[in-house]
Amino acid sequence: MIRRSMSRALSAETRSVLGGWGWLVAGVAGGTLTLLLMVVLPPDRTIDNPAEFLLRIAPVVCAVLAIGGFPQRPGPGLALLALVVLGYMGVLDTLYVLRVLDLADASDQAAAFPSFYQMAIFVNAFTILAVLLGYRLGGAPAGRVLRLGFAATLVLVSGLNDITFYYLYSWPEGRPERFTWASHITVFTGSPASPAVAIGFCAVHLVLAGLVLALPWLRARTVSRPRSADAVPR
Repeated sequence: MIRRSMSRALSAETRSVLGGWGWLVAGVAGGTLTLLLMVVLPPDRTIDNPAEFLLRIAPVVCAVLAIGGFPQRPGPGLALLALVVLGYMGVLDTLYVLRVLDLADASDQAAAFPSFYQMAIFVNAFTILAVLLGYRLGGAPAGRVLRLGFAATLVLVSGLNDITFYYLYSWPEGRPERFTWASHITVFTGSPASPAVAIGFCAVHLVLAGLVLALPWLRARTVSRPRSADAVPR
């Protein structure tokens, strides 16, 4: 009963924030920032400071907010998801393959890599947001969509894929001692992370993601637990 009441309260609070045209404002902001990063600014694989990190992640956060408040209508929702699939197969997949081929054919691969890396990060974010949109259009309430979206964003920046790449790739000159390519970790640790630091960084983000998903359960446990003073018989 308490959990259900808290869930309703959270949903009402979310609707008040994202209701009306709030979701559209967030969507326009996310789309504008995406164009800035993907079209206007030159590709850059390195994050130099926390402000740049926030700029890079802001489009994803805006998109999560927009999807959380997106109107749920079965007919248009089905058509929109079909367009997402068509857009991925007809546009995004082709652009990604072209970036891969450009990198493979480049005489200076160090100079060509940022363009490929930019598209790879975009595909990762697109995949997360496509799943989130399907969840929303399938009937999920705004609160659950936001929790899933923010948890997925934490996984996105956790460096999980950097760790699996580090251990699964057959390094021609031996496995490096530092994650020199993972600048989104370096900007917080101050220097390229060792494997132990990268794993710790990832673990913290995964725990935070789990806490975000479990937030209603944790709130319900806190509310339902009697205070020590009230539990003493009088």
